[in-house]
Amino acid sequence: MPLEGKVAFVSGASRPKGIGRAIALTLANLGADVAVSGKSHFEGAISVAEEIKQIGRNSVAIKMDATDYEDVKKGFAEVKQKLGAVTILINNAAQMGRFVPIHKIIIEDWDDEVKTCLNSAFYCIKESWADMCANKWGRIVNITSVAGVMGGYGQTSYGAAKAGLISLAKSVALEGARFNITSNAVLVGVANTGAPLADEVRQKLESRILTRRLAEPQEIANAVAYLVSDEAEYMTGAVMNMMGGLDLFVF
Repeated sequence: MPLEGKVAFVSGASRPKGIGRAIALTLANLGADVAVSGKSHFEGAISVAEEIKQIGRNSVAIKMDATDYEDVKKGFAEVKQKLGAVTILINNAAQMGRFVPIHKIIIEDWDDEVKTCLNSAFYCIKESWADMCANKWGRIVNITSVAGVMGGYGQTSYGAAKAGLISLAKSVALEGARFNITSNAVLVGVANTGAPLADEVRQKLESRILTRRLAEPQEIANAVAYLVSDEAEYMTGAVMNMMGGLDLFVF
């Protein structure tokens, strides 16, 4: 699945064991030049960009607040100047961790989580859209979550935003078809990203997953690599399930 001549942008690629990092490195290994962004852990984005350069591909780390449209515009302008127009967009930026029930949610926290998970994806699509249409080729992948299809206790803002990413991918697929732009979502259950999990919580999660383990970031990256390849050009508006059976009825 060669990607030579393509420029990819992966948002939220700054965590050392995160899905974004795995995706960025996988796309680079397939021949793409890759821009990565980060905000809170920007040093991680710099590290990923250096790894990509060692592979022999061009890369740039962009310090970008994906919730701020003006900052996104600046970020994409920098990528275009240094690498060229983005033709592969992976919307991976996310924020989760509050686990707050509805009656305790602070409105500002709701807004922040929705902006990080959903608004950011729209902003990045909007900034890459004109170039993809002009090039008559584009690949867009939104990384969504089990919370977006099953909900989650204390995860109303996160779940709602992740559900929005699915609908966004489908709407973009409808508008992008005549420009040879595909748009899909990858539905992730629970990934082994190094986030702290108590042993009891991890065991309960694994017991609900048919494969009895968490997903490895590389497995998600492999799914993304397929979706952005020419082999998947007939696949658009789809949701690729990478949950290991977490969404199936188990007893």
